[in-house]
Amino acid sequence: MAGEAFLQRAPDRQASFASNPLFSKGRLVAEAPSRTRTPFQRDRDRIIHSTAFRRLKHKTQVFVAHEGDHYRTRLTHTIEVSQIARSLARALRVNEDLAEALALVHDFGHTPFGHAGERALDASMADYGGFDHNAQSLRIVTKLEKQYAEFDGLNLCWETLEGLAKHNGPLVDREGVGLTGHLPQGFAEYGTLQDLQLWSWPGLEAQMAAIADDIAYDNHDIDDGLRAGLFSLDDLSGVPLTGDILREVRALYPKLELSRTIHELIRRQITAMVEDVIDETTRRINKLVPASVKDIRSAGRTMAAFSAAMAKKERALKSFLFDNMYRHSQVMAVMDKAERIVRQLFEAYVGDPDKLPQDWLKNSPNMDKTALARHVADFIAGQSDTYAIQEHRRLFDATPDLG
Repeated sequence: MAGEAFLQRAPDRQASFASNPLFSKGRLVAEAPSRTRTPFQRDRDRIIHSTAFRRLKHKTQVFVAHEGDHYRTRLTHTIEVSQIARSLARALRVNEDLAEALALVHDFGHTPFGHAGERALDASMADYGGFDHNAQSLRIVTKLEKQYAEFDGLNLCWETLEGLAKHNGPLVDREGVGLTGHLPQGFAEYGTLQDLQLWSWPGLEAQMAAIADDIAYDNHDIDDGLRAGLFSLDDLSGVPLTGDILREVRALYPKLELSRTIHELIRRQITAMVEDVIDETTRRINKLVPASVKDIRSAGRTMAAFSAAMAKKERALKSFLFDNMYRHSQVMAVMDKAERIVRQLFEAYVGDPDKLPQDWLKNSPNMDKTALARHVADFIAGQSDTYAIQEHRRLFDATPDLG
């Protein structure tokens, strides 16, 4: 068959330890194979065409969406992560399509207003199992997306779901006990349907998506913070790596305009980080000598990583951004208001489900309090920044000004 011939060609030049679509563990609901796409390519395409992907356009990364067209949103961040993940996967000869799919889906579960919205929703859900954006991503792709005739969710491959669930590492020990305390409800619930082996490390493709996420937001948050005037280029001069690259750029181009200087700094720093990950990951792979993706999963540590020297510099950069951007008084003032919007929306919907839009209200009758709270959390988590503000204005006399 044409589809089988296509699949046989697809993994050419992949390393033996790459995730191979020929040996995918399949989908929860069996489907006929595509004649023109591997299972991982098909997953990537389903992710791109999902409602949750489109919503990322109006979800905040750090700033609220209406503060400027040049600031990152979850969508632009996701595209940047995808580009870096594909580059890493290509260099290490693992499956680019799976790495791209995981990068594109990794932020599906984020609430409106970024981490501020997640904090507010997690606090509101404290008596009902809490809220975790990674677990919410899994709920979206396995349950909440409702487009297909034969199943809820996107019916993604086991490898895509595994990578989504544990791209940051194992979630439980071998006995199933959560490594960081309570296992988020979304993971525990899906575990009754399909075993994602939450105790093991994911394949390299998921690890590539995870570290690409770090590289992307480390660098674009510098760009956004400079644009917003939260700190200056001179403030970055004492930050390891960043300060060294900045001095190099200024020495090479002493009269370069500010916008080009910033871009040159960012692109050089991304390159330095990517090349460091490639070198360190290659070193770890050469030491492990994995023969299959199973060896990657059972290695006992991540394979895709910064070198010790780069990891130290990256932590220093994160510390700078935390002090000068994420905890900046201007950002905190906006985030406090955003948390209030999310908290009040939750209280309004749970207190009176009739305030839910009709398509969500029809599923709420006869729910107990816990089920209703989770239903409301699903609704709020799917909202964009702009929709959350619109809903708050519909339900309340006064809505905080996030400008």
